[in-house]
Amino acid sequence: MKKADRYFYPAVFGYEDGEEISVVFPDLDVATSGENDDDALVSARELLGLTMAGLEEDGEAIPAPTALKDVRLEANERAVLVDVYMPAVRLAHVNRSVNRTVTLPAWLNAAALERGVNFSQVLQEALRSQLRV
Repeated sequence: MKKADRYFYPAVFGYEDGEEISVVFPDLDVATSGENDDDALVSARELLGLTMAGLEEDGEAIPAPTALKDVRLEANERAVLVDVYMPAVRLAHVNRSVNRTVTLPAWLNAAALERGVNFSQVLQEALRSQLRV
């Protein structure tokens, strides 16, 4: 069976004064939290990815997501549709190398070679910084 590239599930963001934002996935019975909306969304995506990867790896059935309009909410809650791109999650623990071809100015290449720059290391560090991973 082909695994889905992307999953979409509703999460309930709960707001209480002086507390982190709670995030609950009612269809998956898992929860997390975040200091603000951005942090809560990032945490929700990470949790959704880990949960779905675990279900896939264990061969368990993937529950159908509830439609966003059908999620039951309290006055201090908001329904948020959270998505996760699974190819990135599945490959996160794979540490094999792949070759990439890059283009750069000749003068920059010469200067880097003169100084013994490790191009792979520099590119990896730059990508980690850019992607915040």
